[in-house]
Amino acid sequence: MMDHEARADAQAWFDAREQIVPALPAEDWDITLSDGPVVATAIHDGHALRSSLQSLSALSPQERLREEDPLTGLLTTVGDVRIRVPVSRFEVDLNRPRELAVYAQPEHCWGLRAWNAPLPQDEVDRSLARWDRFYAMVAELLDHLLERWQSVLLIDLHSYNHRRDGADAACAPQAGNPDIELGLTTADPERWGDVTRRFAGALRAVPIAGRTPDVRANVRFPTGGYFPEWVYARWGERVCTISPEYKKIFMDEWTGQADIAALQAMLRGLQGAVDAVRPDFLRRA
Repeated sequence: MMDHEARADAQAWFDAREQIVPALPAEDWDITLSDGPVVATAIHDGHALRSSLQSLSALSPQERLREEDPLTGLLTTVGDVRIRVPVSRFEVDLNRPRELAVYAQPEHCWGLRAWNAPLPQDEVDRSLARWDRFYAMVAELLDHLLERWQSVLLIDLHSYNHRRDGADAACAPQAGNPDIELGLTTADPERWGDVTRRFAGALRAVPIAGRTPDVRANVRFPTGGYFPEWVYARWGERVCTISPEYKKIFMDEWTGQADIAALQAMLRGLQGAVDAVRPDFLRRA
């Protein structure tokens, strides 16, 4: 175990004697716990940037918001366990390996210059401490859940931009940009293939903006993210991770204005998808 992992793991984040409850308050995440095998996370939903970083940022709040995943936290209601991270990915990106979790170069940050100058090491260390705490918390949480359930369904929620050429430019071609991309890079087809097919079918059954959503897997993000890869490396097939990436058809990615009707349809579809596969995860350990 790396030193940073040992420091973070030294704390007990949960009391699990009768049911799993938080043992410590935490500002790094918002968590809701009930007894069940479905975990829903929105690790890029947040927009907060600590005050010591705000003066160092080279980006406006509006520029940061474009690259965040606003409103995805609302979709975590489908989970028995719901985790929303209120901190911006520009403070620490929890879907990157630790050495890349604080953006240092434009090539790590969609070509954007995130900071006015290289960040002082103490600021980097503060951000990485958040990364350490998050991964230690999730490790303890999933360990507890897998003591109760034979397997866990992890819904790792994200969104993505499709109008990068400008507010008045054409949208990116549909062929490479599904309305809902399912990241299934760690979902073994032999173990979880039927589950992921039913999940996708249930998503297609609920129209968004008056049409059947285009739902495909591993198209735009074929290599997945660090978070599901870390989960798979630690627990293997006992955790089925599905990473829905919603194209920002539920909002204007340039102004931030939400389409509430589209967002509600997305939530109905996601709830239907979770309900369709939940019976596969109800076996007690």
